[in-house]
Amino acid sequence: MISLATLALFLLAVLALFLSPGPNMAFVLSHGVAHGPRGGFAAALGISSADLVHTLFAATGITALVAAWPPSFDLLRYAGALYLLWLAVQALRSNGRLPAGARVQPSAFARIVRMAFLNNLVNPKALLFFMVFLPQFVDPARGSVPLQLVQLGVMLSVAALAFNTLLGACSGQVGRWLQRRPGAERFQRGLLALVMVGLAIRLLLLDRPSVPSALSATPVQGS
Repeated sequence: MISLATLALFLLAVLALFLSPGPNMAFVLSHGVAHGPRGGFAAALGISSADLVHTLFAATGITALVAAWPPSFDLLRYAGALYLLWLAVQALRSNGRLPAGARVQPSAFARIVRMAFLNNLVNPKALLFFMVFLPQFVDPARGSVPLQLVQLGVMLSVAALAFNTLLGACSGQVGRWLQRRPGAERFQRGLLALVMVGLAIRLLLLDRPSVPSALSATPVQGS
């Protein structure tokens, strides 16, 4: 089991990461503005679901195998960039408009969850983050390393869901306010497309990092 001291340090580090602007924050904010609080929650749910998959990949060694093959980083970022550009085009082509106070329909909710999930899943930085970040809080003396990685990843995913849900709710209120203004639909679709293009460019400009094996990362010793 993970010690309370290590857990406290882990949660502080996670909070600091959440407060730093990044692609997940941009994704949640843009969908909250475009689709309201429920849209922001859908984005948060998709991101956290992908975090759980990244956790399983890191715990089972799949991430290490992917990182060991240099072209995999480029394949992931190119696939992710193409997907984001496709989302940008879809946002600009969308003719649907939510009236003020409307709820996102189940089909639209599932689509946003799927988009957020895939966007996070094909992000090579997210894949490498879980391989490098989580092992720093693992102490082999306290039991199974994969089990500790899963515990940490689940806690991170739950914390991310709570944080991004709150973020989506706040941005969603802004979106509802905009929906009562003339021309808001065009602005919301343009903002969503702009964010997607920006995230795609960010992926394309990433340098392939030199990543040490997760198992060689220095663990944080619990008390």
